[in-house]
Amino acid sequence: MAKEMVSKKPSDKLHVFDVVNYIVFILIGLIIIVPIWKVVVDSFNKVGVYQFQLWPNTFTLDGYRTIIGTEQLYSPFIISVVTTLLGTLLGLVLSTLGGYVLVQFEMPGRNLFAYILLFTMIFSGGMIPEYLVMRRLGLVNNWWILVVKHGMNVYNLVLMRNFFEGIPGSLYEAAKIDGCSPMGIFFKIVLPLSKAALASIGLMFSVAVWNDYSTVKIYITDPLQVNFQYKLRNMIMDGDTPISGYKVSQSTLYNAGIIAAVLPFMILYPFLQKYFVKGVNIGAVKE
Repeated sequence: MAKEMVSKKPSDKLHVFDVVNYIVFILIGLIIIVPIWKVVVDSFNKVGVYQFQLWPNTFTLDGYRTIIGTEQLYSPFIISVVTTLLGTLLGLVLSTLGGYVLVQFEMPGRNLFAYILLFTMIFSGGMIPEYLVMRRLGLVNNWWILVVKHGMNVYNLVLMRNFFEGIPGSLYEAAKIDGCSPMGIFFKIVLPLSKAALASIGLMFSVAVWNDYSTVKIYITDPLQVNFQYKLRNMIMDGDTPISGYKVSQSTLYNAGIIAAVLPFMILYPFLQKYFVKGVNIGAVKE
């Protein structure tokens, strides 16, 4: 009798809502996968085609060889990689240190600093004052602007502060009793407990720097200083295709460039997914 009751639990039934959910998410998955698969196939297809194909007619790697072997393409790609790494590192350093400072309750003026930072999230000086400041700093026509401009993000700093506030205060007190300095607490206790926050916020920084096109458009006119996203846009929209030693169609090169632009994060995201899912709820729950 007990077995029959267990088998008739309402939770074991497949509801219409679940079926609709499955169908909707399968359709959404197909809508996302089909265009990506077309780009992948076209990047390996020697002759550009407009119709959808499951496999390339004539397989070739010339599109990717052109990107690797042409200075006008691999140089912007290297700039994108370097600026993304440095911008993410700088952003994490400033966000973690800034968030840690703002949770020091005994620090005088802590709330004032927090309000000043929040004020910058609502109001900004505008594009022209920002341009003048960047020019004074010597960052115009310099790819370092991609690192510096994204190095400070108040939103991410606030997220880190909220996460640090969620760490039990007893840990801070126990470390102080053991004679640990504030920076010792930061490196030995706070950072090891912040893997999810660091992974999610680091991913936000890296995606922002990697996909940045508008900053290059506004501040950089030197073709030797542009990143890969800007170069890819000019190739597709303006026909600025470099001459290479490979006989590759424009369509193949464009699609190979698109895959090269999205591939790093397609590889990186699965390793950070478990941390990113945890980090999405940073500061959402207070105990």
